[in-house]
Amino acid sequence: MAPLTPMQKSSIVCLTTLLALILSFSSADAETHYHQFVVQQTPVKRLCKTHNIITVNGQFPPNSPSPRRHGIRQMRTPWADGPEYVTQCPIQPGASYTYRFTIENQDGTLWWHAHSRWLRATVYGALIIYPKLGVPYPFPKPTKEIPILLGEWWDRDIISVLRQATFTGAAPNVSDAYTINGQPGDLYRCSSKETTKFYVKSGETVLMRIINAALNQELFFTVANHMLTVVGNDATYNKPFATRVIMLGPGQTTNVLLTANQVAGRYYMATRAYATAQNAAFDNTTATAILEYDSVPCPSKTGVAARPLMPILPRFNDTATVTAFTSQLRSLPSKNAKVPTQIDENLFFTVGLGLVNCMPGPRCQGPNNTRFAASMNNISFVFPRRTSLLQAYYQNIPGVYTTDFPPVPPITFDYTGNVSRRLWQPRFGTKLYNLKFGSNVQIVLQDTAIVTTEDHPIHLHGYHFYVVGQGFGNFNPSVDTAQFNLIDPPVRNTINVPVGGWTVIRFVADNPGVWLMHCHIDSHLTWGLAMAFLVENGPGELQSIEAPPPDLPPC
Repeated sequence: MAPLTPMQKSSIVCLTTLLALILSFSSADAETHYHQFVVQQTPVKRLCKTHNIITVNGQFPPNSPSPRRHGIRQMRTPWADGPEYVTQCPIQPGASYTYRFTIENQDGTLWWHAHSRWLRATVYGALIIYPKLGVPYPFPKPTKEIPILLGEWWDRDIISVLRQATFTGAAPNVSDAYTINGQPGDLYRCSSKETTKFYVKSGETVLMRIINAALNQELFFTVANHMLTVVGNDATYNKPFATRVIMLGPGQTTNVLLTANQVAGRYYMATRAYATAQNAAFDNTTATAILEYDSVPCPSKTGVAARPLMPILPRFNDTATVTAFTSQLRSLPSKNAKVPTQIDENLFFTVGLGLVNCMPGPRCQGPNNTRFAASMNNISFVFPRRTSLLQAYYQNIPGVYTTDFPPVPPITFDYTGNVSRRLWQPRFGTKLYNLKFGSNVQIVLQDTAIVTTEDHPIHLHGYHFYVVGQGFGNFNPSVDTAQFNLIDPPVRNTINVPVGGWTVIRFVADNPGVWLMHCHIDSHLTWGLAMAFLVENGPGELQSIEAPPPDLPPC
């Protein structure tokens, strides 16, 4: 392996999958980390059945996955981003690739996962970045820390689920269970003995690092009888506020403080779906783990412990609770933070589903003899298959993509109203949008009522961004712009576009490369709910893409 400079921090990957594997970094200067991931098939038993699944280092793929670190602010090293056919071609079975990247000005909770087909269902794990030595948290120091990874479990091989949905054009089978740190919990068959348990002492404060690693589902999370103080999201700190329930879209992380101030006992923590698409099937089960005080008396002579107290969870479609939660997020003051006010690129992207007309038959099993699709600005994104977008850009390979992604919808319509059926079928293409280095960018992300309105968690690779506004209905610049928060907006890498509503984000295009922007619900990504930015090199010495590494996977 080529030697690294002292400022570099690196993660070595020989392919992977994870659940219990946690990457931790210190943000101290001159510190290099190496992690080796070995991807392999491992038999795992859940819900009374044993399946061979793809795992990392034998913990909880060999389908050539391409892993990425979700949310890392890796400057000038897009080669280490990970999504297949965007920044690299897949790592082939038996091969390896070393991801080299530097963590800059970040600490908090992120995660890593496969970005190849739907292998993320089992290939994921926590990525924790600690503050520099001697730098405290901006909140009282917790007694202990607990990573909590929320996931989904299928009783079938996940690639076969994907293949069936891709072949038929219909929606995929929903999951059979949710999981907390890999276990479904007491409410599922054959799961009680392995229910995840966390032990606390009365009076102590616990930092819970909660990650929604689910493939296709936004999730509520709560703990019975305990308040949660939200202190961070997506590896950024926020002004603390208390809540009983949080909601995370796939890809999002939330840090909360929990104080063990209740009667010594056993309490369920629970997660279940936040589902907003009308008439769409979803997994309506509930996963649990147990928070147990260490002073709880031993079980009685029967050997049966008292059943934990169950929390009250919101209704599946409780958008009011979600709005009350997200509206409280405010960032902490930071000497490095500056919300862009002079906008160079004012973009408006519609996001949502669509339907493609097709001949009735086995490959046309969507609603009313159609196939599901999804799009941004009516363009359903098509991933290349012979080289990656970044390689095509860097090596000037023609015919792989075009740079004519529309900055606004091709047709203006009542986005959240009664949309004409002639607008339901998108066009297909591999279209990028070109950004000058250093430009100040604003994007309005507008949900549409095509097929159904729905809450979409939108993730931008390579960047964090300011969320300056959110609302319901159609975005109205003459009214809504005046309500923007330019003082302390939350900073995120994945943001929920409200069901039947809009979100406005801002960022500075200071990281050159090709960066994917997509819905983090993987079925929507498969249907084409994505686009990519091509951020040009800047004029400065440290404002250009670094050269590709020698072990970049061949196409």
